[in-house]
Amino acid sequence: MKSLTEIEPETIVTINTIQGGLDNKKHLEHLGVKEGIELTVVSTEPVHEHVGPIALKLNNRELTIARGWADKIYVEKNGELLPLLRLEKADKGVVKSIEGGKDSKDLLSELGIEEGSELTILSHIPDKTLVFKSGDKELRMGEGQASKVLVESKSGSIQINYLKEGEPAKITNIIGGKHLKEKFEQTGIIVGSEIILNKKEDSVPVSRKGNYILANVNGQLITIGHGLAEKVMVE
Repeated sequence: MKSLTEIEPETIVTINTIQGGLDNKKHLEHLGVKEGIELTVVSTEPVHEHVGPIALKLNNRELTIARGWADKIYVEKNGELLPLLRLEKADKGVVKSIEGGKDSKDLLSELGIEEGSELTILSHIPDKTLVFKSGDKELRMGEGQASKVLVESKSGSIQINYLKEGEPAKITNIIGGKHLKEKFEQTGIIVGSEIILNKKEDSVPVSRKGNYILANVNGQLITIGHGLAEKVMVE
């Protein structure tokens, strides 16, 4: 038995088991994928040539989400259910499913992203290195990681990657689990501390990564993100 990600194109397989709990099964049922059905793997294709975070517009507000979070969001665009990472600049979609269970849904909801939300892709942005100062420490992080820290500044409540250079702010929230918060705490990033964005630096370009599975189920083409396809065991 193999995962769907290991199957070569133009191969017919039978779904044996769907791992990862009820959320994954419900999402795949929307696509017509259930245990016991046959599907044909049409192709395995790159998600997107850009590998950094994504800038979105939600309810007239701009926000950034890290690629790892975007990979868990599926949206409906023109009647088709797609991973968010497949959308291009100016594309709009309605969030139909969020993988990863309650934890992922709770984290994304802190940014206002929930099932039913309408999103507009503003851009796939380069994962620049942001250089901050907090107290006497200089801190460096990627734009995707920085997007998980919310601050209060003269610009209002924003993610720290939207700070202007030299603009001071106070950290109000860290969106993430215990591990992320402990990691940030070790560098001095804690709720209530002051932080200033010193500058943004271009990161070294990285190669294309990530892919999705295009499959045929009962004559209908569907898209399954790599993370979810890994949980589909076939024979």
